[in-house]
Amino acid sequence: MRKLPFYFACAASLAFAGCIMIQPSRKQVSLFDGKTFRGWEGDTVKTWKIENGSIAGGSLEETVPHNEFLCTRKEYSNFILKVKFKLTGHEGFINTGVQFHSVRLQNPPYEMTGYQADLGDKYWASLYDESRRNKTLIAPDSALVGKIVKRNDWNNYEVHSRNGHIQLFLNGTKTVDYTEPDKSIPQKGLIGLQIHGGGKAKVFYKDIMIEEL
Repeated sequence: MRKLPFYFACAASLAFAGCIMIQPSRKQVSLFDGKTFRGWEGDTVKTWKIENGSIAGGSLEETVPHNEFLCTRKEYSNFILKVKFKLTGHEGFINTGVQFHSVRLQNPPYEMTGYQADLGDKYWASLYDESRRNKTLIAPDSALVGKIVKRNDWNNYEVHSRNGHIQLFLNGTKTVDYTEPDKSIPQKGLIGLQIHGGGKAKVFYKDIMIEEL
């Protein structure tokens, strides 16, 4: 093979390095500024409030009458989503979850349909199909969950989704690894925060970060 002159080789090396350096890198983006509901929509009159830099939903004084969701105005497809949550409650069904690849229903208008990274007793860090197949698609071992969940305290939750491959992580431990077999199920949609109806329950969310893939 014929060798390039030294200065041509240097120029080629620098150009190649320059191409590597200028490639855009993915970065995490905050979905909640800690002060306003900018970028979100839902019942911010009664159900959802901002308290101490967190999104708070539900009530410990009154039974939440039905499911409520605070959801993004933007749709997302492939991403890594990170949130911190704290679920509290003392009566009835104490449950919450993070919707993704979801849409709002028209009837009733407060409901959503799509995947839910579920949270609450018997559902911790499992994958549920909300208002569609209406079933848990995959759930972690209860003994594992009992070791990693921090009840009535802050927990780290991650949702990884890429082209139908979904993984959930609770406090750094993987609890779900699921590949969607049904190619008709949408892999794009809104992200939503739920407070489940039927209990005196209150959930808090903060540090909501997304990295689009």
